[in-house]
Amino acid sequence: MNRISWDRYFLNLATQAATRSTCSRKHVGAVIVRDKTVLSTGYNGSVRGAPHCTEAGCLMENSHCIRTVHAEANALIQAARHGIRLEDAQIYVTASPCFNCFKLIVNAGIRIIFFGEFYRDDKVLQFAEELGIEMTDLGMDDEPE
Repeated sequence: MNRISWDRYFLNLATQAATRSTCSRKHVGAVIVRDKTVLSTGYNGSVRGAPHCTEAGCLMENSHCIRTVHAEANALIQAARHGIRLEDAQIYVTASPCFNCFKLIVNAGIRIIFFGEFYRDDKVLQFAEELGIEMTDLGMDDEPE
């Protein structure tokens, strides 16, 4: 029996986390991992206690929905709420992070970012190269799921 790679496994978990997303514009999931162990997960959704896009509609500003907290930020927040250290971890995200999430990821001590599709922001790739952050496009269709 052929087993999927660890990278595909964790990206699949991020894809599953994305199914919890409450913004109809884009469903994104994130999984933070160290030593092949899941540390934290996140998906894009509204601030705790606030209405979700699915209930109140998207809150648009400059072509972006600002009602939601991004999946990567929610995964970082979940780790912080549970006192989990993230140095030397990796993050798997269904879509490459926006620049703001990229900065949070780097400042949390994560040096490797895996993503399933590139999403919008070339600035992230430029800064990753300058900072020595490894960014790997796993491509959603490279391996069977």
